[in-house]
Amino acid sequence: MCGIIGVVQKNEKALGEKMGIIIRDSLKRLEYRGYDSVGYAIIDRNGRLVIRKAKGKIDDLLKRLEFERFDGLVGVGHTRWATHGPPSDLNAHPHTDCSRCIAIVHNGVIRNYQELRDELASRGHMISSDTDTELIAHLIEDYLREGFEMIDALRMIMRKIDGSYAFLVISCRETDKIYFAKKISPLIIGLGEGFNLISSDIPGLIKYSRKIIAIEDGELGYISPEKIYIENIYGERIDPLSRVKIIDWTIEQIERGGYPHYMLKEIYEQSIAVRNTLASVAEQIRDVINILLSDRDIFITGAGTSYHAALVMDYALKYYLGARSTAFISSEISLYKKIFDKKSVLIAISQSGETIDTLNALRTAKERGALIISLTNSVDSAISRESHYKLYIRAGPEIGVAATKTFTSQVTFLLYLVSELLREQDPDTGSLIKKELEESPELINRYIKKIDKESESLASILKDSRNIYVLGRDISLPVSMEGALKIKEISYIHAEAYPAGESKHGPIALVEKDFPVAFTSLGFEHNHVMVSNIEEMKARGAFIIAVAPYSDERIHRLADYSFLMPSMKTMAASILYVIPYQLLAYHLAVKRGFDPDKPRNLAKTVTVE
Repeated sequence: MCGIIGVVQKNEKALGEKMGIIIRDSLKRLEYRGYDSVGYAIIDRNGRLVIRKAKGKIDDLLKRLEFERFDGLVGVGHTRWATHGPPSDLNAHPHTDCSRCIAIVHNGVIRNYQELRDELASRGHMISSDTDTELIAHLIEDYLREGFEMIDALRMIMRKIDGSYAFLVISCRETDKIYFAKKISPLIIGLGEGFNLISSDIPGLIKYSRKIIAIEDGELGYISPEKIYIENIYGERIDPLSRVKIIDWTIEQIERGGYPHYMLKEIYEQSIAVRNTLASVAEQIRDVINILLSDRDIFITGAGTSYHAALVMDYALKYYLGARSTAFISSEISLYKKIFDKKSVLIAISQSGETIDTLNALRTAKERGALIISLTNSVDSAISRESHYKLYIRAGPEIGVAATKTFTSQVTFLLYLVSELLREQDPDTGSLIKKELEESPELINRYIKKIDKESESLASILKDSRNIYVLGRDISLPVSMEGALKIKEISYIHAEAYPAGESKHGPIALVEKDFPVAFTSLGFEHNHVMVSNIEEMKARGAFIIAVAPYSDERIHRLADYSFLMPSMKTMAASILYVIPYQLLAYHLAVKRGFDPDKPRNLAKTVTVE
C-alpha cells in the first residue's frame, strides 16, 4: 500500500533534472498509495549515501527534506502507509543496515517479523526502528558479509521471509544498480534511454517512460542505466523484453488540470470514462458471453467500491435474468471456498488489479477449479495475469483515493454485459439497458453542474452532522451503499446504508429531530413502499434527502431536500444516481476542512491483508 520509486541514470543529464527532484515529483504522483511519511536515499557523485526522511505529507516537508539539494546517478524514494510501527521520522523509509551502506524501501508486510528481529538482535544487529522493512537491510548485510553477491543474498532472503513485499535496494558498493524483489505487492519497470526506473505503480513512471515491464511474483533482479536483469527464485533468467507493454496514459491525465482536487476532476471526467468504457466493452466480452450463459454458478467479488459494483451486477442478473448469482466481499472468501468447483465462474473486480483480498479470493476459487474472469482498470496487473479472461474498464488513471469514475465505468461495463446476456431471453430489455447506457455520458454532462451546485448547498446544511443514513430498496441499494461509503471515507461523518425496509427492525431507534436520512430511488422499484419508509422517518423528525426521478412527486413532496434526477427505466440509472452522493461527500470534506484526495488511514491500492 506504500508508493516506491527507484531511478538509475547513466549521467546526471539523462533525465534533465536533479535526482532529488525526480524522486520528489514521482513520489507526489504516488502519494495516493500512502502519506503517513516520506523519504528518499541517493548515492551522490562522491559515493556517499544521503538519506532524508520524515513523518508527514510531501508538500508539508519540501524544505525539511531538501529534495532540490541532492543529485546523483541512483536513488530510491518511498511514501508510506504504516503497517509495522506508527508513523514517525524513525519508522519512515528508507532503512539501512548497521554500516549505513545499504538503503531499502519496501511495500508489503513481513509476517515472521518478530522471529527475524529476535534472530538479528541475537547476532548483534542494532535495529533502530519498529518496522519490518529494516530487517531486510540487516539480512542483506549478513549475507554480503559472508561473501555472497547481492543477487544471491536477495534470493536467500526471499526464501527466508514470509509475507508480501516489493522492495528496492541500493548499495554504496554498487552505485549503478537498483536491486529488487517481489512477492504479491506490485512492481513495474519503466524503460528509458540512458536510464531506467522501477515503481509500485504507473503514475510514478509515466512522466519519463511509457514502456513498462511488470515484475511477477517470485522474481528478483536489478536495473542499471542500460540493462534490465530478471530471474526467478530458482535462478532461472527471464527475458525482460518479451514482456514490454506500452501504456496509453499521458502525464496530463494524472495531473489536476485546474481542478482544486483530483476527486472533483475525476467526478467530472465520468462522462468521458463511461464513453471510453462503452467504446471497448463489446469487443472484450465476446468470449465470456457463452461462459456466463452456460450452466455455471456465477460468483462476483470485490472490495470496497468494487464490491458495490459487484452488487449492481448481482442484482441485475437476478432482476433481469433470474440468475443464481452470488456477490461477496473478497475478504470473506473463507465462507465460500468450499462452494467453488469446476462448474463455477468467478468475476473478480478490482480498480487497481492488485487488491490483495480480491487476489486471494481469485486464487482460492481457481485452486478449486473455478473459471476466472477479471475486470480491472490496470493492464497486466496481478489479478489480470492470473485470470482466464481479462477485461478492462479503460476509465483512465484515477488518482483520488476515493473511487468515483472507476465505479461508474465498472457499472457501465457490467450492465452492458448483462444486456448482452439478455439477447435471447429478453432482447427488448437488453436493448433498453444498452440504449440508456449509451445515453449516460450526455446525461452526466447535462446534469452534473446542477448536481454539483445542489450538493454544495446540501453540504452546508449537513457539515456538522455526526450521522447519516443512506437508504434504498432492492436495485437501488448498491447506489446507497456506495454513497454511504463515499461520505464516511472522505468527510468522516458516520454514514450507514441499509435496505429501507429494515428501519423498523432497529436503525430507526437512532432517528431524532433533524437526523439526516437520504433515500435513493431509481424510480422503478417498489416505490409505494419507499414512500411509506420515508413517512416513517419523517414522523420521527428526520431531515429527508431524496435522490429520485423528477417525475416522482410523492417522494419529492415528502423530502426536505431533493435531487431531481432524470427518469430512466433500467439499472443504468445507477451511473447517474450515484453522482449526488459523490459530490455531496466531496463538498462535505472540503467544508469540514479535510483533503478529499487523501483521506486518513486509507490508501488507493490495498496490497496487505
